Amino acid sequence: MRFITLRFKSILLALAIFTLLVAGMVTANAVEAEEVYWSGARALPIYSVEREDKKIALSFDCAWGVEYTDSLLQTLEKEGVRVTFFSVQFWAEKYPEYLKKIADGGHEVGTHSATHSYMSRLSETEIKAELQSSCDAIERVTGKDVELFRPPYGDYDDLLINTSNAMGLYPIQWDVDSLDWKNLSASDIAARIVERTKSGSIILMHNNGLHTAEALPIVIDTLRANGFSFVPIGELIYRENYEIDVTGRQIPKGAA
Repeated sequence: MRFITLRFKSILLALAIFTLLVAGMVTANAVEAEEVYWSGARALPIYSVEREDKKIALSFDCAWGVEYTDSLLQTLEKEGVRVTFFSVQFWAEKYPEYLKKIADGGHEVGTHSATHSYMSRLSETEIKAELQSSCDAIERVTGKDVELFRPPYGDYDDLLINTSNAMGLYPIQWDVDSLDWKNLSASDIAARIVERTKSGSIILMHNNGLHTAEALPIVIDTLRANGFSFVPIGELIYRENYEIDVTGRQIPKGAA
């Protein structure tokens, strides 16, 4: 009965989203990240990936709380979707059982730093300590190597990007911001994502957003209906012979 009720709610939300999109009433916001700092740095993280196969990646930042995480994981398992979670070290240490659930569910786990600080303000030594400590904490629980890093607040500079790359960590941003951290309604979250997603997009959400778990089934169903398929970020990006253009889009070398 609970499943039927949830599915009915999903259908209602999908209809609401369709109405919003057709009417051009999608919630707009000039800021496309939780607190993005664009420094004009030449060293860029990966915001999106040049692909023609309509593959995209959902990602969830984990820094505070777990109240909605079980619901997220249940939806992902039911839909057969694997995603990427970025965990802060103190979250991994406070909720190791959830970190293990995530990894055991076939999802990818990257680091979101040790302390969720503004890392462009740190020295190289401090950056390395944050990244190494957080990777170690995650790997102790999951038993899997960490390969991805998302800077807290979307804040970075050349030193941070170059240091993470040198440590074997791909720095990852996003090109689609759900703004779920602003406690938007489920329909607004889903509408923002659906409207902005293109082939190779990396979508930003949070594991403990107030309405994120409620929006997720609609996001998956609607994007699938639009021909998109889901992979973890580690399977979306290119690992070699690539360039990053001025928008942060990763492209195969020679394709620019």
